[in-house]
Amino acid sequence: MDFAVFFRNMNLGRTNCPTKLQLEAAFLDAGAVSAASFLTNGTLVYAASSLDEARQVFDRAHALLNARCGLKEPAFVRTVDYLAALVDTDPFAGIDRASVYEFCVSFLHSPDVVPPMLPLASARGDVELIAVTPAEVLSLSRKLGASPGSPNAFLEKRLGSPLTTRAWNTLVRLVRKHRAVSAA
Repeated sequence: MDFAVFFRNMNLGRTNCPTKLQLEAAFLDAGAVSAASFLTNGTLVYAASSLDEARQVFDRAHALLNARCGLKEPAFVRTVDYLAALVDTDPFAGIDRASVYEFCVSFLHSPDVVPPMLPLASARGDVELIAVTPAEVLSLSRKLGASPGSPNAFLEKRLGSPLTTRAWNTLVRLVRKHRAVSAA
């Protein structure tokens, strides 16, 4: 069974962040059947035999990353099958892409964090929430000045909880690559 983990504030090779090899090694040393970093933003896909085993692997890998490079940031784990189902919903269909800088998915830290009620947008209108699940918030970012809106900053302030955000296209590419591998 394949799992994707999304670390908050991780850019491979930076201070208190692992290199690609350290990230993959931590999961393999923690008992993952396989581990493959995806991009440089702290996204990794790993395999474990069951959901319980995946949780144990993650806990051990997270402790190893803390010990080996000082990583303290939280991470968010989902099955690749769950992510594939989320991608299949095509939540951004029908939105005029010309006005959008980026479509995003934000992963909530805990089941205790209640997703915000919709509709909701930032005061500037540079972040707009499109949909929520019990564990994710789907949003769009607009560039209204020098920099685009940050769904991550907007949601962390609003919810008072850490989370991590990825470009929707990152999720689509991850699912495309790893759903094909697990289905083969």
